[in-house]
Amino acid sequence: MLKFWQFASYLIASQALLTWASAQISVQSTPGWPSQPVRLVVGFPAGSSPDLTARALAEPLARALGQTVLVDNKVGAAGNIAADFVARASDNHTIGLMINGNMTIARLLNPKLPYDPLTDLTPISLIGVSPLVLCAPANAPGASAEEFLAAARAGGNRWNYGSPGVGTVGHLGMELFKAKTGTAAVHVPYPGYPQVTTAMIGGDLQLSLLPPALASALVKAGKLRAIGITASSRSALVPELPSLAEAGVKDFNLEIWNAVAAPNSLPKPMVARLSALVADIVRSPEMRQKLLTQGWQVVGSNAEELASRVRLDSAQLGQIITSQGIKAE
Repeated sequence: MLKFWQFASYLIASQALLTWASAQISVQSTPGWPSQPVRLVVGFPAGSSPDLTARALAEPLARALGQTVLVDNKVGAAGNIAADFVARASDNHTIGLMINGNMTIARLLNPKLPYDPLTDLTPISLIGVSPLVLCAPANAPGASAEEFLAAARAGGNRWNYGSPGVGTVGHLGMELFKAKTGTAAVHVPYPGYPQVTTAMIGGDLQLSLLPPALASALVKAGKLRAIGITASSRSALVPELPSLAEAGVKDFNLEIWNAVAAPNSLPKPMVARLSALVADIVRSPEMRQKLLTQGWQVVGSNAEELASRVRLDSAQLGQIITSQGIKAE
């Protein structure tokens, strides 16, 4: 007679086998597709982080699909021009490499946006994630992260923080940070991260959220001080840096990410096939290392996992956008 733990193990193994079999059927249930080259649309210029990820993905995806995958850069509006193009595509051969803003809060920041990311796009796979690093000038007060946060609270609106523009993750993330920590630093938008870091090194800013690679280089050079990363635990991208959770900041888990999405008109069997292929590709050792050097910690999710992430991020940052009345410039 089977003991309970044996029976439970049998059920789990059986469920895993059924899930695997279902995935295999989905992957193989699109005969004749793709029947022409697949267009992978990117909303940022050649050499940008999304473009590099798209080009790294294109070759192995082409081999897996048996068709050419063409990277098509449609630049503008922080990637939303490309996202709108993908949302409107009806040829079943157009997909997009997008950043999280294009798939979550774009419509909240700009109600006139012609597409709705939550209804017009179909999630395919979450490729990689990256926390941001809360940075301060090298001579920032406090011997520890906790003491620095106490100084930031005491500084009130006499402190300033910088971001690369209204509605960017650097802006919204800092507003979320303020809500979680009781700080009140004033937002100063800049054209981009180079101007933000210059201002912080010069003492005009007391805080900013920076991408890990940029932050790590400036911290190692002694030009900035890292307070912590915006994740619930340490990241493989910057393992030497503590998380803000270690400094007592609760429920603050903010990451930038990139993903593949398709028009909501793409048939479900094609969505399932693409999701399985992209996830397998990005989790391969070669792609994992390539993406790590680009600044991404690989995920390689299925479609529903990405859909769940879209909903959670939309809710978290949407609350900040609505409460603060933030609109993209």
